[in-house]
Amino acid sequence: MTYQTILYSVEDNVATLTLNRPEVQNGFNIPVCDEIMDAIKQAEADDRVRFLVINANGKVFSVGGDLAQMQEAVAADDVQSLVRIAEQVNEISFALKKLPKPVIMAVDGPCAGAAANLAVAADFTIASDKAKFIQAFVGVGLAPDAGGLYLLTRSIGINRATQITMTGEPVSAEKAFDWGIAYKICEPEKLDKTVGQLIKKLNRSSVNSFKAIKEMVWESEFSGWENYAKLELELQKSLAFTEDFKEGVRAYGERRRPKFQGK
Repeated sequence: MTYQTILYSVEDNVATLTLNRPEVQNGFNIPVCDEIMDAIKQAEADDRVRFLVINANGKVFSVGGDLAQMQEAVAADDVQSLVRIAEQVNEISFALKKLPKPVIMAVDGPCAGAAANLAVAADFTIASDKAKFIQAFVGVGLAPDAGGLYLLTRSIGINRATQITMTGEPVSAEKAFDWGIAYKICEPEKLDKTVGQLIKKLNRSSVNSFKAIKEMVWESEFSGWENYAKLELELQKSLAFTEDFKEGVRAYGERRRPKFQGK
């Protein structure tokens, strides 16, 4: 596959996947998700690759779903494309957790929606002190996708997960570190160096150990994900048909506060 929305490279034993749509704040659409999944599969199949690093170009790591394209889908009453993206981002989180190689996400700037949940799916998230993690779904009348609540409740606990997804309040890099979402925090200019130091440390260990640890973590905490994913998609589909969702997307485009009616 020729990539148009991401960059992918392998150097030494590290595969790097870079979100590369800074002009739209690295929003996810169907082509983006297709390319991310293809890159993850490449990293898994490539025996040279011991680690997958995910980062992004631009001042915003990612806004999550591409809201401009959501506006177009709402205007065209194209709910199916919205449902497909919800399927895809869950598949990406699932693939990161199942990948038998350590996944390191390097986050600089805001990381919202599905992207914030991918940061929880990663094995190590290293955040700059400018990073913030935002469960932005309630702002447009949706609920978390990308396995968000399945991941968050296991990572930070039920109450915290419920509170940040219901309020949409940003989680600072410092709070993300305190809660265990972020492995380390550093200054933006030291992000690459901090990732490199982690890889140097991990390189001392056996890939067999990493594979076994990820398999045991999956069996311990995530073996019920398939059933959760069915519910997540069913609810996302029903929410995509609501007037509140359409109002949320319109309000975003018009730069105003949405007026939800519970319809």
